[in-house]
Amino acid sequence: MNKIPMNENDLKIYEQLRSGGSGYVELPRGLFAVWGKESVQFLDGLITNDVKTLEDGAEMLAAFPNAQGRLLALVRILRQGERFLIETEEATREKLFQNLFRFTFAGDFFVEDLSEQYQYFEILSGQSEPPALARGFLPPRDQSEPPALAGGFSFTTGRSIGQFIPTAAASKFRDDLQKNGSLELSEDLYETLRIESGIPKFCIDMDENTIVPELGLDGLISYNKGCYIGQEIIARIHFRGHVAKQLTGLMSEPGAVGTGFLPGSDLRTPDGKNAGRITSIAYSPDRNRNIALAYVRYDHLEPGTRLMNRDLEVEVTKLPFN
Repeated sequence: MNKIPMNENDLKIYEQLRSGGSGYVELPRGLFAVWGKESVQFLDGLITNDVKTLEDGAEMLAAFPNAQGRLLALVRILRQGERFLIETEEATREKLFQNLFRFTFAGDFFVEDLSEQYQYFEILSGQSEPPALARGFLPPRDQSEPPALAGGFSFTTGRSIGQFIPTAAASKFRDDLQKNGSLELSEDLYETLRIESGIPKFCIDMDENTIVPELGLDGLISYNKGCYIGQEIIARIHFRGHVAKQLTGLMSEPGAVGTGFLPGSDLRTPDGKNAGRITSIAYSPDRNRNIALAYVRYDHLEPGTRLMNRDLEVEVTKLPFN
């Protein structure tokens, strides 16, 4: 649980980010390469998004569901020519790799785990666009190296860039970031920024019991592509009804910064009916309120809806907060 309010050093860095500065954090991430003549067909049969529409150099958000439409892993996919790079959280790395690798004997495609060959830097900015400074730090490409290893590459999400740097070049990349004024973020500060951005974390805000549409993430699911594992249940939810609950944001009343939510605690309507459950909490200096990610029942998802967390009144709000 984050300290409320934020400590002095984190608050200073937070304010610099909000003024257009940048910060970075190093995180373990899973990274895989998939290629081969049947790689598009292979991936399209496993994920919620439509790989066929992904152009060279472009990326997409997607989920790997199981046969019941429940989440195995949330990923970003980047196309590099005929190769697809898939990145995911460390918590889902091993299970996702095993899920991919077990199909390799069934078709003309290959899967490789590149996780140990790269260091992942996430670079965040308070600007409306991702920080351009990160792109200038890529080491020059050695033409003798395969494309997936040469010079590094990036995934862009909102106001951040996820930069994979070859391990041998990671120290110089870190030094260059710092020389250009990028500040290292503490674990607590990064958690606050993650929650403000509405980014769910595996084992905290989502797990293998989460039905993929419950995440409510734009661009995660294509309803126009062909069949894939879990597609029938996910499509049925979309075309015949709606999810019972969905991940959304909550804010405390102004001035209630000292009380804090409790992750895992229940939400109730003013008349005492169950309305959902909180998953992540933080204090947002930008809002001067406690904020949270929570699964809220469908009937109470309208922004501005008032709910109760213990004796504290909270307000439903759209994600992201910033």
